[in-house]
Amino acid sequence: MHDLTQRQIDILKSLIEEYVNTAEPVGSETLEKKYNLSASPATIRNEMVRLTELGYLKKPHTSAGRAPTPIAMKLYVKQLMKEKELSVAEEVAVKEKLWDHRERAQRFLKELTKSLAERTGALALVATNEGDLYAAGYANILDMPEFYDIDITRSLLSAIDEFNYFQTLCSGVLDDEDVHVLLGEELGAKLRGPYGFVFTRFQTPMHLEGEVGVLGPVRLNYTLVVPTVRYFGDLIEEIAKGW
Repeated sequence: MHDLTQRQIDILKSLIEEYVNTAEPVGSETLEKKYNLSASPATIRNEMVRLTELGYLKKPHTSAGRAPTPIAMKLYVKQLMKEKELSVAEEVAVKEKLWDHRERAQRFLKELTKSLAERTGALALVATNEGDLYAAGYANILDMPEFYDIDITRSLLSAIDEFNYFQTLCSGVLDDEDVHVLLGEELGAKLRGPYGFVFTRFQTPMHLEGEVGVLGPVRLNYTLVVPTVRYFGDLIEEIAKGW
């Protein structure tokens, strides 16, 4: 990673946050107006050119603005963002919804996947070592501009049809993070495109193992998605009963 100056980091962070909110490439005027960057528009523009040269921003053909690359998103997730933890009320609401199903693995995991999709506004997945794959939130992705492109949506849906694809993808991740974020080329050949995947592993008291995660555009709201996925993974381990 290149050593970025504090100003470059501030510009990159602001640009990523704007892009996550709007799904549109971001121009220097927007950054200057909306974010407290204490730099002139010309300086912001020059720094954006430099960040593009360093591989953190890209310039889509049809737009004057810039969008973050997977490398920039990865830096944001690992070092720049501040997680928005679930409130106690949110945690209680999720737990109450799932509590009655805790003795039946399939029902529990199905409901948990639905709850995760609702909480994150993306596509939620749970895969187990017994060969089950649960998915919920298909309609959520159709609300996102990235998926107005039918080819991008088709690639996503066909990857979900292949259970082994996700098993192989997840088992190939060996870092010691508790929540893993895969972007760009890390998602393998089938998911080439503007996708982001956040997942964590779980193991129940009776040794059912698997992964729970969220799949969506590269500009997933990671500040919310990362702590939510972590919480749902912990919840499986905490309240699974007899499976």
